Amino acid sequence: MEFSREKRLKGRLAGDRRGDLYPHSLQFYLQPPTENISLAEFENFAIDRLKLLKVVENLGVSYVKGSDEYKSRLEREIRKLKFPYKALVEDDYDARRKDHISHFILRLAYCQSEDLRRWFIQQEMDLFRYRFNALTGDLVEKFLKYVNLSYGAISKEVKEKFAVQLRNSTPGLGGAKVEELEFYKVPLQDAMDLFRVRRVYLLNGFAYVPHTDIVAIVLNNYRTKLSKALALTARSLPAVQSDERLQPLLNHLSHSYVGPDYSIQKNVGKISLEHIDALSVKSFPLCMRQLNKALRDNHHLRHGGRMQYGLFLKGIGLTLEQALQFWKSEFIKGKVDADKFDKGYAYSIRHNYGKEGKRTDYTPFSCMKIILSNPPSQGDYHGCPFRHSDPELLKQKLQSYKIPPTGITQVLELVKGMHYQLACQKYFQLTHDVDDIGFSLNHPNQYFAESQKLLSGGREVKKEPSEPESSQQKLSSQKRTNSCSIPTSSNTEADTELEGLDAYFTED
Repeated sequence: MEFSREKRLKGRLAGDRRGDLYPHSLQFYLQPPTENISLAEFENFAIDRLKLLKVVENLGVSYVKGSDEYKSRLEREIRKLKFPYKALVEDDYDARRKDHISHFILRLAYCQSEDLRRWFIQQEMDLFRYRFNALTGDLVEKFLKYVNLSYGAISKEVKEKFAVQLRNSTPGLGGAKVEELEFYKVPLQDAMDLFRVRRVYLLNGFAYVPHTDIVAIVLNNYRTKLSKALALTARSLPAVQSDERLQPLLNHLSHSYVGPDYSIQKNVGKISLEHIDALSVKSFPLCMRQLNKALRDNHHLRHGGRMQYGLFLKGIGLTLEQALQFWKSEFIKGKVDADKFDKGYAYSIRHNYGKEGKRTDYTPFSCMKIILSNPPSQGDYHGCPFRHSDPELLKQKLQSYKIPPTGITQVLELVKGMHYQLACQKYFQLTHDVDDIGFSLNHPNQYFAESQKLLSGGREVKKEPSEPESSQQKLSSQKRTNSCSIPTSSNTEADTELEGLDAYFTED
């Protein structure tokens, strides 16, 4: 791809040319795009795909994958974000183009670490599975041919000849279903996972795979290709990052969430310092509750904790004067006297509020930034407890907060599956005694705002009888999943310039 700040002139491609570029609504993304694209379109495409992948992640845990509810909600989001949603639609060149380009943009952003690659692959796989399962038999064959997978559907005569063997080797099929279902002739080496669990009929080195299982083979092929592609992208990333226009955008995307701008204070001066401890119990996410307790216990936080907690408090409405009073009153209870605080710490707090240095009004950290940046070391209390705490210690902490055993089990299941934000969402449900929270959690300040709205009666939340449920059952309906505003370019600049803020927090 090439980029320019000038508005891209859209060439009018002839119908045949458009069809040649994207002959199918589904692809393995083997060829990168080569056209010119504006920086504005680059960012918008990337943010929309990030929104879509976040929806895929949330729905995959909240509903059984493949259920009617899962499919209807995902289709609605795909349509809203203008990605391809119906394989039979021929005139969807713009949607297919957006799908193609946005995938490769997020590859650049999410190839930078093992955690980012793992998350990206999982969401892309789930999105691919949904799209593939929506294909009809004819379109499946067309797609397999398009991606050079020579898995041809067997003829009706062959199916009748081996009807008994196919029925006996395919669990859950009756005689009538064998006739109705498409079977594909697949080389045994590509169907080893199905062969190991005895789900296919073998003959002369080929496996006869039903349509319901061919998706597993195609997905394995896609995962292998995507994993290799991300590794290659990571190796070539330094060349891309040398472009000063792209580096801040990619850094922003890899640490981005899709939600409102919490750098804009909406409740300035409405939070009383005397109420912070009570609010930490009722309305703080676990990461901030942990930081507040550590500060009260130790009368000190190291620089990572001060940055994370200080910007959060700024976001909920603490004024600069309140912040200076809050931190000073706590630090002087420990080993820091008033003079040392004024000389060593007050400047950094004023810097947070844009009153020193570059005069940048810094933004509170999002969940993604907390999870993926600056992991805590011994003696630190910042970070995400669901991501960075030992599971046993997390369990003990939840027990001390009177979380019921069934709830703790559900939280730990989500943590084990690396769904850290959804674990925090479950924590919100348990501490507020609701089953349907009505939002998708992306930011600690969002947690606080939604909690206050709920506790003040500003929003009705559906309450249902609580029953044990697995992580694949409904955790929340997420009615407003990713309906928040798109981050602006000013957020990108603030996120980039935030690196300079570390220098002001070096004193422990």
